[in-house]
Amino acid sequence: MMQVAEAAHEAMLYEKEYVVQSYARPDFVLTHGVGITLFDATGKNYQDWVAGIAVNALGYGDPGIASAMQQQLATGIIHLSNLYHSEPHARLAKKLVENSFADRVFFSNSGTEANEGAIKFARKVAYAAGATHKTEIVAFSHAFHGRTMGALTLTPKDKYQQPFKPLLPGVTIAEYNDIDSARAAINDNTAAVFIEPIQGEGGVHIATTEFLQALRALCDQHHALLVFDEIQCGMGRTGKLWAHEHSGVTPDIMTLAKPLAAGLPIGAILVTQKVADAIKPGDHGSTFAGGLLVTHVAGYAFDKINQPEFLAHVADTGEYLQERLSEINSPLIQEVRGRGLMVGLEMTIDVNPIVKAGYEHGLLLVNAGTNVIRFVPPLIATKADVDTLIDRLTLILEQVANA
Repeated sequence: MMQVAEAAHEAMLYEKEYVVQSYARPDFVLTHGVGITLFDATGKNYQDWVAGIAVNALGYGDPGIASAMQQQLATGIIHLSNLYHSEPHARLAKKLVENSFADRVFFSNSGTEANEGAIKFARKVAYAAGATHKTEIVAFSHAFHGRTMGALTLTPKDKYQQPFKPLLPGVTIAEYNDIDSARAAINDNTAAVFIEPIQGEGGVHIATTEFLQALRALCDQHHALLVFDEIQCGMGRTGKLWAHEHSGVTPDIMTLAKPLAAGLPIGAILVTQKVADAIKPGDHGSTFAGGLLVTHVAGYAFDKINQPEFLAHVADTGEYLQERLSEINSPLIQEVRGRGLMVGLEMTIDVNPIVKAGYEHGLLLVNAGTNVIRFVPPLIATKADVDTLIDRLTLILEQVANA
């Protein structure tokens, strides 16, 4: 244990000396995990309500993930590039298409790459149709679509955008869940409308069915593409395979990433045949996307999540989580909202002290903006895990309120 602790201390020193300081990490090193519990180098355990920011859908130590990785490693091939055919990425594409609105899939390495690709695809569809004037994009208040230049332009947070301006031209930000605002923003120059059916970093806000229906109608009216960013809210997170299933509204493009390979880096752009027909060889590409190891593991994760009993568990546990959070008697709590295991706890204060106090009490928590705690645990979390969370969180809120 002493050697592990020394190695961890050394790792923190190296991070401070050699890693670009774009993250503010707490002073411990996580070393291993099981279920929804992580352990640091001192042996302390933490119940994980972050899941790598909604990534580790199957938690830690899932034997099927290890088996899938070993199966692919046994072939001796980790990477080929997209110059050649390979089996895992084609099989994963088939699973995604057969279980969604889509006809085709393009793989990427991350969510922000998926959104960048979706921007390009939307513009290419317009270009291919001879509508070269249709270059504009509409996104919404409190959105988060990524940190690369195009995706960053669709993420209207001054703290993220200001140092990197000028950004992509032709982007309009309308008000989330405001049909009149959307109607004023979408016109015949609009190539695409991007929206998260449930916003993640923006505060766990749910788009109403009426709003999504209105966006679908407006996009059809103006021959624009409707893009659903389900990078955080998709793949079983809400108790259905896709978050937009709750509304019955389907998009022309859907972007995926975080949980798709249960911890390995992947992104995907799901499109209708109309969109796919506009994309020709050379229009877009990626060296690492659709790699054999990642897509083989993603195929296993998809099959495990896409089971009625698994999705029912997520819905049931998520409902219980909201009930138990609503029972906490704290003057700091303003609202509980969410769907499935994507829940926001809006507070009357900055939640950073609560997140920090969580480390003392063995909880990993993450914010969604300044005053919202976001609960996006592994989808295998149980009601007993929720009870443990509530006990610890109640003590934390008492501690913070009395500070």
